[in-house]
Amino acid sequence: MITAQLSRPNLQYDMNALLKSFYPPEDIEMADAPCENGIFVARILKDGEEIINLEMPDTMDEDKSGFKNELRRRVYRELKRITGKELPWGILNGIRPTKLVREKLMSGASHEEASFYMKDVYLASDEKSELAVDIAEREIKILSKLHTDNGYSLYIGIPFCPTTCLYCSFTSYPIGMWKKRVQEYLEALFKEIDFTAELMKDKVLDTIYIGGGTPTTLEPEEFRQLFERIYAKFDTSSLIEFTVESGRADSITEEKLKVMKEYGVTRISVNPQTMNDKTLKLIGRQHNVEQVKEAFAMARRVGFDNINMDLILGLPGEMDEEVSFTMSEIEKLAPDNLTVHSLAIKRASKLNRVIDEMGYKVLHNTDSTMAIASKCASDMGMKPYYLYRQKNMTGNFENTGYAKPGKEGIYNILINEEVQTIVALGAGTVTKRVFPDKSIMRCDTAKDVGLYIEQIDEMIERKRELFAL
Repeated sequence: MITAQLSRPNLQYDMNALLKSFYPPEDIEMADAPCENGIFVARILKDGEEIINLEMPDTMDEDKSGFKNELRRRVYRELKRITGKELPWGILNGIRPTKLVREKLMSGASHEEASFYMKDVYLASDEKSELAVDIAEREIKILSKLHTDNGYSLYIGIPFCPTTCLYCSFTSYPIGMWKKRVQEYLEALFKEIDFTAELMKDKVLDTIYIGGGTPTTLEPEEFRQLFERIYAKFDTSSLIEFTVESGRADSITEEKLKVMKEYGVTRISVNPQTMNDKTLKLIGRQHNVEQVKEAFAMARRVGFDNINMDLILGLPGEMDEEVSFTMSEIEKLAPDNLTVHSLAIKRASKLNRVIDEMGYKVLHNTDSTMAIASKCASDMGMKPYYLYRQKNMTGNFENTGYAKPGKEGIYNILINEEVQTIVALGAGTVTKRVFPDKSIMRCDTAKDVGLYIEQIDEMIERKRELFAL
């Protein structure tokens, strides 16, 4: 048990994230500490024994960001001394490191100045600082061709899956239980599409992303209905990317791929997460590695020349040997994009139960596994083009998207950099409106599919209110 006593309760979230990075198996408890004569106190106890006792002038009201970062730097250095452990991203617990760097570069900072900023303010390692700057510079070039001021992107959520994976906390429902109501869901979605098309008729549509869940749980005719509605309602003449996250091999068929190709989908995903059958079974995937290879080959035969594959490092029981095998199998397939995720332990996922039963020792994500994945991407001619982080990520690492030149997933950059409005349709989605001053407002839809269908008029009204501002 780790206990943190802080004079400022509003710093508990940041402190919890930092402590959890150093002590992932431990429960973290937060408590108040007195603040007397303008002195801030931070006391950290491990199993009741004090390990850190810091005092510093409380200047938070005058400089909130500076005060928070200085506190975290002091605590970080103490924890590093106590544990002998360093975190790749230092004190940074935000999910968008490249957004910080991109803003620095856009304001005139040089490559070297932006890298120094990450090391000086956040104590990020040399490697991660350089990675962030490298990606941010690449993002700036890619985003320059978008209509960031008068444009938008469209996300359409299909919240059904063949089964729910062990690590998943996304909005997804087993297709077997909802098969008879898929058409009802589509009708509600079409109503939202019709409203959105009218709402955004004076804006330029840059990208479309159909995600989930697993969109390929839809049947070919259901896909056809969805695509026809999109093209009937939206002006797609300026569309530069149309992605369908095809996902799991057990939901991909040649007929579905042909429908996607017919309707102008330019980018798809075939996502194995691992190329080890034993792990696939453990995480709840109802397909094997051979089916992944067959689905990928099928997509190539149909004519897709921009295929992404998602992998997760840190899955239970996977060590360097398993990761190396996965990467060697991926290299044989030669995808155009590779998204490498560090396992994030979500409170709402079934993975928590496995950890309780087997312990954190079954999770292995280290510099070596990250290096194995990075080298494989480089050997395939890919460069990193986007990056984001999540809470409770194994090894305090990151998720990185790699791509061959010209094959970058533009929507992936947009969702992380928040430079363009994204209108999200479907159950469990969140619309982000980006205003001219770069401030952001959000509205969400009901996660429950039944509620989404029943309350579709309310879901539409939420968007109407957001865009009336």
